[in-house]
Amino acid sequence: MPRALMPSQRSQVLIADPGTPDPPEVLLDTGALLLEAPNWTLDGSALILNGDGLLWRCDLDDPAPRAIGFDGLPPLNNDHVLDPDGVHVLMSADDGHVYRGALTGGPVQRLTPDDGSRHFLHGVSPDGRRLAYVELADFEQPGRLVVLPIGGDPVVVPTGAGHLDGPEWSPDGAWIAFNTEAFGTAPGHAQLARVPDGGAPVERLVHSETVDWFPHYAPAGTLASYLSFPAGTLGHPADLDVVVRVVDTADWSAPIRSYPLRGGQGTINVNSWSPDGSRLAFVTYPVG
Repeated sequence: MPRALMPSQRSQVLIADPGTPDPPEVLLDTGALLLEAPNWTLDGSALILNGDGLLWRCDLDDPAPRAIGFDGLPPLNNDHVLDPDGVHVLMSADDGHVYRGALTGGPVQRLTPDDGSRHFLHGVSPDGRRLAYVELADFEQPGRLVVLPIGGDPVVVPTGAGHLDGPEWSPDGAWIAFNTEAFGTAPGHAQLARVPDGGAPVERLVHSETVDWFPHYAPAGTLASYLSFPAGTLGHPADLDVVVRVVDTADWSAPIRSYPLRGGQGTINVNSWSPDGSRLAFVTYPVG
């Protein structure tokens, strides 16, 4: 079943400007729908979010959520990425497959193979020709990084032992960043890393006591973001005290902005930078 708000809980969609010390602005505050994982449209006019198994569009000048209707699409989880063409969106569905459809809705195309595994999309190459997703044979096994040329055969990229999630290309296409448990000595201690596109030794980006997930590059400029959970957190659960951190990619270990909030799952699962790299969207879930 899709996630739902608890009694007296709300979804607040926030937009931050890391170039200033100002607190984030509230774009939308609702107790009617649990919204997750904002993307920006390529023209910067709207956010695309997940909620109740559907995709929703929130225009910045009129943020009331409007559902996008797709034909024959299974219920969605919160892993969705905008196609670089600005017209389509790539979506992970609860049947374990990735689909492509227009942002206006309508028919969809399944992209992932029927190989018995589940596929959780997080990245699309800058030229739009390849997908980076997490492959799970079952939920007892660690996720693997897979790169899929659209219309081609999937390729497993070695990243070491331990669960992996959130793979995403850098804007220049040179790197795929992700979070991994390969460096941890404690269960679930995810840290940020990257691997060159094409595969090579994995490079650790952050050494921290927190559990760090979902590295996201700004499409323009040198900023990136990620989500820090408390030490000892297993996975990326909801409703914890977490921190959205913003860094310069020259030094991931020194955040230049930190936004503490109530959230976790759904806050920043997908890339939520504006096209010009100046603003960052995320979701918090306060109670009361």
